[in-house]
Amino acid sequence: MPNSDFPTLEHLATAVILLDGESRIAYLNPAAEHLFGLSKTNLIAHPLQHAFTHTEQLFGTIQSALANRASHIEHELTLGTHALGNRLHLSCIATPLHLGRYAVLLEFHTIDRPLKLAREEQMLDQTQANRLLLRNLAHEIKNPLGGIRGAAQLLEQELEKPALREYTQVVIQEADRLRSLMEKLLTPQHAPHFSALNIHEVLERVRSVVLAELPEGLTIQRDYDLSLPDLHGDKEQLIQVVLNIVRNAAQAMKGKGQIVLRTRITRQVTLMKKLHRLAIAVQIIDNGPGIPGHLRDKIFYPLVSGRADGHGLGLTLAQDFVSQHQGSIEFESEPGRTCFTVMLPLPHLGK
Repeated sequence: MPNSDFPTLEHLATAVILLDGESRIAYLNPAAEHLFGLSKTNLIAHPLQHAFTHTEQLFGTIQSALANRASHIEHELTLGTHALGNRLHLSCIATPLHLGRYAVLLEFHTIDRPLKLAREEQMLDQTQANRLLLRNLAHEIKNPLGGIRGAAQLLEQELEKPALREYTQVVIQEADRLRSLMEKLLTPQHAPHFSALNIHEVLERVRSVVLAELPEGLTIQRDYDLSLPDLHGDKEQLIQVVLNIVRNAAQAMKGKGQIVLRTRITRQVTLMKKLHRLAIAVQIIDNGPGIPGHLRDKIFYPLVSGRADGHGLGLTLAQDFVSQHQGSIEFESEPGRTCFTVMLPLPHLGK
């Protein structure tokens, strides 16, 4: 459809899709392309399933509008996208049309923004609480470590046989190692070192590390948008963020399964209460068992782990590092599919 047929739709902030009589996509405006990560050139004359997943609710809305010959409003609609690989929570208005080959007009409004702002507030509060808890925990652990080390030194002075001092040295060295670990992992107070970096270098580094650790049974597929510009961030922190998520996924699948690393551009995203024109979405998707229901509300809390041998710090640190980049980290999980999405703002690139 030429833009001149409905020129006003081109400039609407509302996402609009027009369907023909066979429920095929006849037109979508730029706002719809941005919202769903779609391109009209690849979708015109294709059915809705070519662009979306989980379309049952949407088709029900369309059928109600056609049956009643009147607009039908669905206030809460969940729609999956092939392009973005996640689900959007929307309101939708379906209106029957009698304009030649155009049968239905669909208007979509995201209802995520207030929920997202509330989640970001919660994440900020939680991150600050986590930092305080970790500092207190580090203090409580380092104090007895100092006592253990001092006692080992005193014991070493009393030992007559030099060979026995080998054991006290083990105690002293391990106490020093644990003290260093507490300082590095539990109190990450060093300011991040920001510089221009390519997010795919981060993902490739993580991919090579994890595949070296688990060479058999695990596949890590790439789904990169290679046109993404550089972002401004701390490379080591971002490596740690993605590494912690990927390792968790691999361990949940017991080293056997598939992980997808996906990158996409997103537009007009609010992160940390600030609107960004462009941001990068990094998604880590696995086909494992999913996150247990009783852990989902507290998965980012320190010392919460789904494994008996887990320390529960990986996602806490990941959330902390992402917040230092003014980004967000969220997840969706069900048996067979867990998707962590890390959103990182891009610097303003000018006009």
